[in-house]
Amino acid sequence: MIEKKNYIQTAKKKERAVLAAIHTPQQSREQTQEYLDELAFLAETANVEVVKRFVQNLQKIDAKTFLGKGKILEIADFIQKNEIDTIIFDDELTPSQVKHLEAILKCKILDRSLLILNIFAQRAQTAQAKIQVELAQYQYILPRLTRMWSHLSKQRGGVGMRGPGEKELETDRRIVNDKIALLKEKLAHIERQSQTRRKARNTMVRVALVGYTNVGKSTLMNLLSKSNVFAENKLFATVDSTVRKVVWNRVPFLLSDTVGFIRKLPTTLIECFKSTLAEIVEADILLHVVDIAHPSFEEQMQVVMQTLAEIKAVDKKIITIFNKIDVLREKIYQEAIPDEAPLHLQEIYAQKKADNSLFISATKQENIEALRQMIFEAVSERYFQIYPHNTENFLQQFLMSHSFE
Repeated sequence: MIEKKNYIQTAKKKERAVLAAIHTPQQSREQTQEYLDELAFLAETANVEVVKRFVQNLQKIDAKTFLGKGKILEIADFIQKNEIDTIIFDDELTPSQVKHLEAILKCKILDRSLLILNIFAQRAQTAQAKIQVELAQYQYILPRLTRMWSHLSKQRGGVGMRGPGEKELETDRRIVNDKIALLKEKLAHIERQSQTRRKARNTMVRVALVGYTNVGKSTLMNLLSKSNVFAENKLFATVDSTVRKVVWNRVPFLLSDTVGFIRKLPTTLIECFKSTLAEIVEADILLHVVDIAHPSFEEQMQVVMQTLAEIKAVDKKIITIFNKIDVLREKIYQEAIPDEAPLHLQEIYAQKKADNSLFISATKQENIEALRQMIFEAVSERYFQIYPHNTENFLQQFLMSHSFE
């Protein structure tokens, strides 16, 4: 491994950190607060203790230090007095900004992108996911070599590796570029194997769960497929794609759980995870899971649809699943009213409740049978397009039994 400064946290001991963000005229104060809440949740997922938040009202980001000089000095004083290890910014910083901030704050500087990359690195389990994350990290780090790397040349020996007069930074860049090329080659090899496996499944109907991170996709995956997919109340609990074969009323299909999306997802991560996201691209049906109890669920839906557009996966049959109806009911009513609450919500979100959408609670298992029926009808339609000769046999069997297997 190439030696680097500890900018990507791997230690289990909690670091103490402060958060920093700016409030601009382009977004409301509520949005700024919500983005900071999400950043704090990301920090918690990365095992970082958030001590304080700093927000500054600015017309635009300071090109030199992101925040204004006065706010930076205020933060520097707080960091020194409270033994803070790290400061995390809610936007991606330029290499120049990192350089100036380090000189003033004298602590570790992280931005939102690097924090997300760190979480992905912690969560990746398969060889493919680990290579994808490592590649994204190297691509992120490459333009920041002057500040983030030291003594890279020690990791590479051999005759002619460092000729007289060659600068250390040039060598560092070459080493990183070589590493990127090697990782891309490994990823391409894994992708060829994945394509072969996916081709073998071309005769199967494929359904993929998509949505913002932490909306309940893995919980729903476990319910629908009776599997044991890891689910946790943290961001990016699922990084690797999980595929399970499901059979309902003798109609088989493949159900996949994929990585959740998030605002300001690093572009390098999207690019590197395209092979994993192929499960979405090649799916016949998408189950878009939405946290209906989240105050900005509509913005989260937009983020998901924008990401789907980036990977060219929007022209598919999409079933929108408004999850966590129980949580929203508790927010609206002091007491749970099972009959009235869903009706009330259906009126509020009537414009969103098209024929292909449903309100459910995965944890309370509310409306799960109705959801299964909706998915089953969509899967059956596609299944009989692939196997039209099976229609008559299916109808006979369906009349005999309506229960899901």
